[in-house]
Amino acid sequence: MRLDGKVAVITGASMGIGEAMAKLFVEEGARVVLSSRDEKRIEEARTRVGRPEKTLGIFCDVRNREDLDRLLSLTLHNFGRIDIWVNNAGFGLRDTIAAVPMRECRNMFETNLFGAIEGIQVAAPVMVKQGSGTIVNVSSVAGHVPVPGMGAYCATKFALNAIGKAARMELASSGVRVMTVCPGYIETNFARNVVRGSQAGKFDPGARTGATAEQVARATLNGYLKGKREVVVPWFYSIAIKFYQLIPGVVENYMSKRLATGK
Repeated sequence: MRLDGKVAVITGASMGIGEAMAKLFVEEGARVVLSSRDEKRIEEARTRVGRPEKTLGIFCDVRNREDLDRLLSLTLHNFGRIDIWVNNAGFGLRDTIAAVPMRECRNMFETNLFGAIEGIQVAAPVMVKQGSGTIVNVSSVAGHVPVPGMGAYCATKFALNAIGKAARMELASSGVRVMTVCPGYIETNFARNVVRGSQAGKFDPGARTGATAEQVARATLNGYLKGKREVVVPWFYSIAIKFYQLIPGVVENYMSKRLATGK
């Protein structure tokens, strides 16, 4: 098994991508700490993952540094090291920039961005001391291509992409790697849990199909094993990212027209 002897910590692991990663990592031989701010759901996720002797569930609200410090301390107490730290906790907010409720916007930044930065600050010193380890930031294709009606969410992911790339360079000589994972549309509960502002109805998507959380987990594992700096999943979203980098005006006009026509 490809993760024998490894210890992984995953925030936001009570459902979706985080839970899928936990299950795959355990199947590959790792011991996994699942964290979430909902203790009941984290234990339910552990049950679905199976192999309880190889998992640990710990309450953690990534907005609170004390919780992250406790997550680190309990992981080291139980497993002695950390090889993979996954900053996965996050949520979305759908509204126009002109109307977005600032309380929810700040809360989202505290979770999606600042929680990840503090996660790096908690995990990195341990990994540097070990001389090895990988920090995985779960971002989004929306961190490369802005989406109308999700501008504030996109901003958290654009910033997370920059943070991850800078941290990767800063830690390169220490043996610690940083990898950014950018999923496109994924069939999870994420869309159902998006906070909706007053203008959200203009941007609610219709029925959509996408990749599964399990596909994201597999892409993350493969990226980790290959030492990649960034993983885009499904792969074809890389084309959309490249188009936006090369011809942003064309892409923006296309998205604006789709928004205006509702198609």
